[in-house]
Amino acid sequence: MEQALRTMLSMQDRMNTRIHPQWVSQDFAWYRAIWIECGELIEHYGYKWWKRQEPEMAQVRLEVIDIWHFGLSALFAGGDSIDTMAARIAAQVANFEPQGLDVRLATEALALHALQTRGFCPRLFWELMLASGLDFATLYSSYVGKNVLNFFRQDHGYQEGSYHKIWHDREDNEHLVEVVAELDSAAPDFADQLYAALSARYPGR
Repeated sequence: MEQALRTMLSMQDRMNTRIHPQWVSQDFAWYRAIWIECGELIEHYGYKWWKRQEPEMAQVRLEVIDIWHFGLSALFAGGDSIDTMAARIAAQVANFEPQGLDVRLATEALALHALQTRGFCPRLFWELMLASGLDFATLYSSYVGKNVLNFFRQDHGYQEGSYHKIWHDREDNEHLVEVVAELDSAAPDFADQLYAALSARYPGR
């Protein structure tokens, strides 16, 4: 687990650095992004008792992955090394016993913590991750996939507006899901394989 955590923390640092070279010292309000994403998650899960609603669990899980991106970013504020942060997260969630909260309650607990501390709690995130039906292996493969896709978009003109999001009549996210399913997420070069597979499919190559 620690190796996977180190990989994700390193990837998050690379992405944030691409957006702003001194991103850590800028002290961005990651906690605000976390609780706003929590609100979006609840929208997908449903909260309106006055009308019929079916949870959109695929969208809920995507929001959980987005929260993880912001949560990892928030952890850098302490100035610790990636190795130290990875070890701390692993220790916090070791032998984790969920409280059995449902998605709404787990989301609210994480959002409340973010608002009260302006920080991120991996244990509360773990509660939400499990409540939404994700496990760590899926979190890892989904996180790496989305991170690689974000880099791929940037490398192919996303910021300039020349990137093609639709490939062969399907969105790039759909291609990403297929590619992730075809590869071994435990491979040490998983991210590189993903990027190469996306490049092979991209019509603008």
